[in-house]
Amino acid sequence: MKNETVSQLLGEKVEQGLFPSAVYLVAQKEKVMFADAVGFAVVEPERIPAGLDTIYDLASLTKPLVVGLICAKLLERGEISLEDSLAKYFPEFIEKRKISVKNLLVHDSGLPDWMPFYLLVKSREEILSFIASVSVESLPGEKVIYSDLNFLILTFLLEKIFGADLDKIAENEIFKPLNLNKTFYNPPKSLLKGIAASEKGNEYEKSVCLERGYSVDKVQWRDYIIWGEVHDGNCWFMGGVSGHSGLFSNVEDTFVLARQFLQDRTTLLKPETCAKFCENFTRGLNEARSLGFQLAETPNSTASGTLSKNSFGHLGFTGTSLWIEPETERIFLLFTNRTHACKPPFVNINAVRREFHKLAVEILNYVGN
Repeated sequence: MKNETVSQLLGEKVEQGLFPSAVYLVAQKEKVMFADAVGFAVVEPERIPAGLDTIYDLASLTKPLVVGLICAKLLERGEISLEDSLAKYFPEFIEKRKISVKNLLVHDSGLPDWMPFYLLVKSREEILSFIASVSVESLPGEKVIYSDLNFLILTFLLEKIFGADLDKIAENEIFKPLNLNKTFYNPPKSLLKGIAASEKGNEYEKSVCLERGYSVDKVQWRDYIIWGEVHDGNCWFMGGVSGHSGLFSNVEDTFVLARQFLQDRTTLLKPETCAKFCENFTRGLNEARSLGFQLAETPNSTASGTLSKNSFGHLGFTGTSLWIEPETERIFLLFTNRTHACKPPFVNINAVRREFHKLAVEILNYVGN
């Protein structure tokens, strides 16, 4: 099942210290073409080799795989509209009533990219009203600013519509229908040895807070190996459950999830809905975005110029990535834990992602010929 050339490439990156482990899966038309795992999922406090079943903190892949998918289901049911104003659901956003559901999903709401809510509010419940008070950096539809705040708002929107916490919604709407057994928020402690470890403490986030002028003395920072719990500080503050981060999964389950965005493979959506994931909703702006995803036509995307322009994908801060090429029904998954056993600031691995995609496509095209 593994491809020696791809495994060698990623093995070399492990030896160079870019990340301690990498797991990849490349598929075409529902068939897994090649997959493998290299390196160690955990280096400290013990050494545990990575495997195809290793569970990773998917970080921002949570955005499309949970929130994007659930929002698409609600659009089909007519329970939400892309043009719905935030003020329709949350009166506190009356002054930001021009921000729509679509603006949140495609990241052109104008809201700032990130804020450390664990330093700004006392509880999860206060986050929404705090965001309502934040000044926008641009007008809705004017500029793409990739922002966690967009998907935090969508988290509360989904919870209001369903009357349940997001982890329960995801379980009922996605995980159970797809029979996903290794995909969840807050993974059970019994699976710890099968989960890739992350950073020692939250030193990176702490340094970002300091750079942005926040006082970092208001909270007790984690100072241990983050392993089996979410790396993202805001999601950790929210009990491990959010729409911007918090999802854990392995490549095999994520492959099943990724197929839901392909019109001829999905079992959760109508085929025509899948067109929304490769449609450019931000044409003419600084980045090409579809519903929940970045498009490959975005300058310098990690699709490497190898995938078709309407291919769509997403990255995760912990070192994960997913790209989908709809015409060929090709799916590219590359999971690493670049934040583990590496001192911040962590290495930008976008060049590795591009190299991986380019090599994988060359192999697929060769096999096809």
